[in-house]
Amino acid sequence: MTENFKIIGSFIKDMSSETPDAQTFIFVRDKISKYQLKIDINSKAVKHGIIEVNTVLKFSDQPEILKKSHFEIVYTSIVKVDEKISDKKEMEKIILCDVPNKIYPNLERIFLNLLTDSGYPGIKFEKKIDFSELYKQRSN
Repeated sequence: MTENFKIIGSFIKDMSSETPDAQTFIFVRDKISKYQLKIDINSKAVKHGIIEVNTVLKFSDQPEILKKSHFEIVYTSIVKVDEKISDKKEMEKIILCDVPNKIYPNLERIFLNLLTDSGYPGIKFEKKIDFSELYKQRSN
């Protein structure tokens, strides 16, 4: 099957690691296994046939916890879509499923390196994200 899009570039648009003080670092180091990964995907047209797809990963504790760190990355993919694509559903699938599936291994590696370099080594995301499954659930 030939792809109906091509990623012509990817870059880190924004990356953040916030741990306010040493006390928080020690607290978080012991509790980071309770942190949750959240994903958001948004897009905007750049010009005809070119779309900017932003995949946002946030790794944080529950809002009510006061001592916490926050980690976030916005990873941008510049996508050229085949000019024959005009169906809105097909375009949505490319943006929400196909592009994230393609870039996620690299994005996860970068994000895990951010966590390690921020003083929290050895973190692994137990469940791999299946964007195809998430897309199917969203469609139902």
